[in-house]
Amino acid sequence: MNHPTPHAALERRPLPPTVADALQARFGERFTTSAGMREHHGRDESPFPPALPDAVVFARSTEEVAEVARLCHAHDVPLIPYGAGSSLEGHLLAVAGGISLDLSQMNGVLAVRTEDLTVTVQAGVTRKQLNQEIKDTGLFFPIDPGADASIGGMCATRASGTNAVRYGTMRENVLALTVVTADGRTIRTGTQARKSSAGYDLTRLFIGSEGTLGIITEITVRVYPQPEAISAAVCAFPDMGSAVRAVIETIQLGVPVARVEFVDALAIRAINRHDKLTLPESPHLFFEFHGSEAGVREQAETVQQICAEHGGSGFEWATRPEDRSRLWNARHNAYFAMLQLKPGCRAVTTDVCVPISRLADCVTETERDLIASGLPCPIVGHVGDGNFHVAILTDPARPQELEQAEQINAAIVARALAMGGTCTGEHGVGLHKMDFLVSEHGEDALDLMRAIKGALDPRGILNPGKIFRATR
Repeated sequence: MNHPTPHAALERRPLPPTVADALQARFGERFTTSAGMREHHGRDESPFPPALPDAVVFARSTEEVAEVARLCHAHDVPLIPYGAGSSLEGHLLAVAGGISLDLSQMNGVLAVRTEDLTVTVQAGVTRKQLNQEIKDTGLFFPIDPGADASIGGMCATRASGTNAVRYGTMRENVLALTVVTADGRTIRTGTQARKSSAGYDLTRLFIGSEGTLGIITEITVRVYPQPEAISAAVCAFPDMGSAVRAVIETIQLGVPVARVEFVDALAIRAINRHDKLTLPESPHLFFEFHGSEAGVREQAETVQQICAEHGGSGFEWATRPEDRSRLWNARHNAYFAMLQLKPGCRAVTTDVCVPISRLADCVTETERDLIASGLPCPIVGHVGDGNFHVAILTDPARPQELEQAEQINAAIVARALAMGGTCTGEHGVGLHKMDFLVSEHGEDALDLMRAIKGALDPRGILNPGKIFRATR
């Protein structure tokens, strides 16, 4: 695919034989230069072509991460942290070569503090693994980006997902970090306390830094009591605007929904085919309610009334766990279901986020652009917090479709920014959204970000070429 290459000006830095020999001696089989493993670590879910690292190292502890960082820093070797590989914006691509540092074997749950409602994990623990391991405590971790991402990767991209409308994002749910710096020092940010006024907030500095400022190796997160009762519901609407206006009213009335997801008619068609469902092919809202039996029932009845006032119909409850799981599995599988609408395609994905009051306007105007494009462009979104995604499906053999997709993406971002929103609500910047940062933040703010990068990583070895356009 002839995708624009924002990293074209970045020179690959050959891996010195002395570094390879030292890593081989230290890590044995956990150091590899095999083509298959490099290929696996040199691609993600973005539309960019693969960019392979020179080698892959599998670390099992913070101390091992620090060893690798010190060696790479001494020899000016690029170092790219790797978690579950589910990035959508090119975060993991080794555009300057170097070492892909795979943290997936750092998958231990280190401490569960039920009375404090906190858990400390290694960076390679995935969200599903964490919830499975703490299930018997009556607690759960709510951040749910869809993919079974690693907790470290979720910190690096400031992830959120379907539960963010009630429980917040990674920014609100991380209390403390262990981070290895570019030169191999180990620092600890934050504490187990729920708040602090002690010095700069280094924890928030690393949350969302996409592996460019340090390598996150351990995380202390908030967890929550499992709700007494959970109910899900689905409701169909005659058009997208009606569905979104129902969400806006629900949020503005203060109904404490746990999840509210929008799925347009084309995405419903894809989900029906992929998950063998029979939902009407029209825009839908998926809801989930958490609380007491009485509270959940009251929330659902209120939302049902709001939906009816906006033309919603077929409001169906799902209280049995297996029915709820089937509904939400279908929503989580939406990305892969949508890819089947155009076999062999690649998706250019958007994830703008706007103030809730502007959401209906943004979605409705975006729909007009998508219809005019002629490309299949299903829409889904975590609309309870103003965030929605468009999957613009393109044929890799037709470069003009990719060019058109990028034009659509740019128009969607420009609209969101004009409405007081952001170019990325949860995917992060990576390679794909670097130019949009100038419009969103301005050059002075970007200069400050570059100064922070230069102070923490003066040799530019940590995930080079991401967030900022290459300058070397």
